[in-house]
Amino acid sequence: MIAVFAKRRRQKKPPCLVRAQRMMKSPFLKGGLGGFSYKWKNANMAVIPSDAATVMLLRPCFGEGGEGIEVLLVLRNRKSSFVPGYYVYPGGVIDAEDYGPGMERFVHGLDREKAALLLGDMPQADKALGVWVAAVRETFEEAGLLLARRRDGSPLVMTTEAERNRFGRYRQALVKRETAFSSILETEELVLHSEDLFYFSHWITPEPLPKRYDVRFFMAANPVGQSVSHDGVELTSHVWIRPAEALRQYDEGKIGMVLPQIMTLRELDRFRTVEEALLCAKKKHVEATRTKMAHLEGRYVEVMPDGEVFHHRPPVYSWPDKKD
Repeated sequence: MIAVFAKRRRQKKPPCLVRAQRMMKSPFLKGGLGGFSYKWKNANMAVIPSDAATVMLLRPCFGEGGEGIEVLLVLRNRKSSFVPGYYVYPGGVIDAEDYGPGMERFVHGLDREKAALLLGDMPQADKALGVWVAAVRETFEEAGLLLARRRDGSPLVMTTEAERNRFGRYRQALVKRETAFSSILETEELVLHSEDLFYFSHWITPEPLPKRYDVRFFMAANPVGQSVSHDGVELTSHVWIRPAEALRQYDEGKIGMVLPQIMTLRELDRFRTVEEALLCAKKKHVEATRTKMAHLEGRYVEVMPDGEVFHHRPPVYSWPDKKD
């Protein structure tokens, strides 16, 4: 039986959502800040979003604030072509192998039809199962955590140096595309359990940005017996942090995050325990959040479906500084 706390803290809107900050500098905009006239480059060219998945990994924490949860945030390389230098959750785009023939035998409790039903609005239903697989694979590639179990249902633990080294080699080979994820699962006799990963949120990068993603957000407990290690390529750092602390640091300009992270962190801040968060995710009905870019008082802002305005701090959605 999962124990939960029924009482939840009242939410305060973070200042970033109610007061204007500096507008982003972006090569997608012509002009600068202030009173310049903004025009999107290639505004008439619609970009089809790439299907992607990301995982909010949670663990319990105790401290001055009492019992709570921490979430894993990873720092994107400043030379990345999308949100460089920003904190995100581990994740990435779906590969063809993630929903290829035979992948179902590595997933327990979920098939293509059920996955499509749970997602609800997946344009290509045959890709639905691949969303779960991609979430697990990308988390392993980027953070070194493999959300899998042995075939007997026992959790995968990496307690010995030999085990950690072996899975480290798997990870490097996977990143370099020298092996397939299914091959690792086959060799180690591992399966992915659907009850270890709960669908929580769905965000689509707004038009007319030149890089767009259709991202499914999942929630999972941090696997016992494994340790986080960022890949050092796409990601340059990581941190376990309370949702409220992450939001505070964003408001103070200490870290950068984009709207999906900020809004999901606001949701996570409601929960006192990992069990409570997972139970909520298990019962949650998810609909896509489609924001829009709007021109307001001489600057572009991102607008939530309910009309809430989000003023980006630079350099959201920008390219890296080529001088670095």
